[in-house]
Amino acid sequence: MDRRLALRAGVALALVNVRYWSNVAPLAREQMRRWRSRAQAIDDPVLRALALAKLDEEGFNAEAAAMLATLTPRRQRRRAVEAIVASEILYDYLDGLTELPGHEAQGDGDRLFTAFADAVTPSAQARGGYYRDHSRSEEVYLGALVASVRLALGELPATARVAEMLARSAARGARAQLLIHATGPAQSEQPRLWAEREAAGTSLGWREFLAGSACSVLGVHALIAAASDRRTTYEQALEIDRVYLLMSVLPTILDSLIDHAQDADADRPGYLRHYDDRDVLARRLARVIDDAVGHSRRAPNGAHHVMTLVGIVAYYASAPTADSELARPVMEHIGAQLRPLLAPSLRIMRAWRAAKRLRARRRGVPPTRLRRA
Repeated sequence: MDRRLALRAGVALALVNVRYWSNVAPLAREQMRRWRSRAQAIDDPVLRALALAKLDEEGFNAEAAAMLATLTPRRQRRRAVEAIVASEILYDYLDGLTELPGHEAQGDGDRLFTAFADAVTPSAQARGGYYRDHSRSEEVYLGALVASVRLALGELPATARVAEMLARSAARGARAQLLIHATGPAQSEQPRLWAEREAAGTSLGWREFLAGSACSVLGVHALIAAASDRRTTYEQALEIDRVYLLMSVLPTILDSLIDHAQDADADRPGYLRHYDDRDVLARRLARVIDDAVGHSRRAPNGAHHVMTLVGIVAYYASAPTADSELARPVMEHIGAQLRPLLAPSLRIMRAWRAAKRLRARRRGVPPTRLRRA
């Protein structure tokens, strides 16, 4: 990374931390409390337990995603935080619903994920009936999450100009999640075939495209932040979508990398099953990072996007299991691309992990984590 870009990204890191802790974090925590209260009111005990477990175990997803709201004009920041936090909680909850026993009915996953599509397209009428093909249902949580995202997005000044990319990113994420979690011999080749087709015209191989799509809710959050700025153009939204598709490759793959031993012990395949060679994996991730940095230069707030990319790598590099025999060479390979920015980001992430562990211990819940496919 060249010195000038690194300097700009370092300034962005300092600015983000000031804005986040002074203004965005209190708004995000307010929203988390709001959705916890809603989750506690779910009458179905299984769905209530699922919603609360997702908030406990993956609540950090929403808090981390809200950092993108530091890009927004201050007068639009509350609405942006509302939309980002609710869309993240919605996505995590839908992911959990598709893994519950009783979700196997044909079309159930597609029907559930129409909730996410409805949430990010406030100009179209919401279809509803999300639980129609599911064995369980409730009336106080899923619909409220959808309505909250729609209301907040509908009041942001540039939503119309990012609408196409929002819908595209949401659809991409839903399809990838459903394909990855599908089981049975008939479904074994579907993720590869879909990703090979959809990756045409991008710089990504099918494995990386599938990984990026599975976490493309990150792109949704970036587009929500862009919708908060009335100066955002269609072309800028298109570039942001490209940057965050590339950036979203990292959480899916790095999560599987640092959890490889745990996945193996639990007889879970993990995303690393798609890679036979660790060196090939490292080179492909390095190329993704290079492409993401290159596209960030052409996107608005490019230094901020680079800082976000560094933060993702730092999050996983700061995990204790990142020092495993399998993970260490890969993390060192990609970490070398991000010097000198990675060192301060690592310090921040290690401090954040320590604080999260302490808070989780006091509450008696597992430490929160970023998403995995």
